[in-house]
Amino acid sequence: MRVSLPPPASFSAALVATVIGFGGTVALIVQAGQALGASPTLIMSMVTALCLGIGASGAFLSWRFKMPVVLAWSTPGAALLAASVFNMGWGSAVGAFVLAGLLMVLTGLVPALGRLAERIPAAVASAMLAGVLLPFCMKLFLAFGADLWLAAGLLVVFLVMRRLYPVWALPAVLVAAFAVLALRQQVSLPDGTGLFGNLSATLPVFDWKAAISLALPLYLVTLASQNLPGLMVLRAAGYNPPASKLIFWGGLTSTLLAPFGAHGVNLAAITAAICTEPDAHPDPAQRWKVGLIYGLYYLVVAAFAAPLAGLFITMPTQALAIITGLALIAPLTGAVTAMMHTPDTREAAILSSAATASGMALFGIGSAFWGLVVGFAALAAKRWLHTKA
Repeated sequence: MRVSLPPPASFSAALVATVIGFGGTVALIVQAGQALGASPTLIMSMVTALCLGIGASGAFLSWRFKMPVVLAWSTPGAALLAASVFNMGWGSAVGAFVLAGLLMVLTGLVPALGRLAERIPAAVASAMLAGVLLPFCMKLFLAFGADLWLAAGLLVVFLVMRRLYPVWALPAVLVAAFAVLALRQQVSLPDGTGLFGNLSATLPVFDWKAAISLALPLYLVTLASQNLPGLMVLRAAGYNPPASKLIFWGGLTSTLLAPFGAHGVNLAAITAAICTEPDAHPDPAQRWKVGLIYGLYYLVVAAFAAPLAGLFITMPTQALAIITGLALIAPLTGAVTAMMHTPDTREAAILSSAATASGMALFGIGSAFWGLVVGFAALAAKRWLHTKA
């Protein structure tokens, strides 16, 4: 039996998707680990585990279902974690990762839960996401006071590249940032960093505050902002993805790798669009090989995750904030557009977003949860009053 090799375009499309997927938001993963109290070794384990999950599961699912199943880490989930103000400890954070993964597994196993998840008001879910992302984008401009030339220069690079070559905007920002930091002699690695990625397990600690503040919002924002759009990308490309099975496998991968720091492995949207377009492979029936190549690339990244993550761990705080803020401009734009799409739900969306962005904390529970509560309450009140009228 003759096996046909994919065309060179398949390898280049998968490589572009890998560079954008990893380089675009790895700074946010580092910030999430730091906010949750993880040591440099644990953050390296976090990045290694996520890349392993993306690579191994994505390659297997692409081969199994003969379609380009492109996975990614949960970028909105990482933003949610990085915005956490509670010093609950890394063990409790890992416990929240496990719970969020199990909720995703249940969603894939129980069809009724999947249908219920699809009925989550898009305005409220998007508003919570916008509230999580907004403070990071604001920190981009706050950094102007501390490092004007770096912030202004990277913003110009971002704006120019977004107009000329949009998909390369974030990689160009990274190249420019590291070039400036290297000239300033501000590029280094944490002491003891090896060449290869590492996995360090932590025993999960299950805490009800972490479950409500982190696990539940992490599950909801990953489902609504990653998995559901990822399914839409596959359908738009002409495939009929087995939604429950893909959500199940993403949740299972997340659960198994959670002790090593993986907060969420899920379907990709932006990078998936790169791997599912005809330019990646002219034959839709053979395009699954692009997903396989993408998965193999991520396994290579996982092998060298320690020094790659280490560069961001030791990066000056202001530079990290600038890169993260620029990386989240596009997701924030999408979230704001979605939350304002329907006039009847705009007020609830604004309230939800404002509550989330405020950082309010009541009874030891974070603002992401209260943003959801406020949004759902506003929608319920409007519908109840409308019924009474």
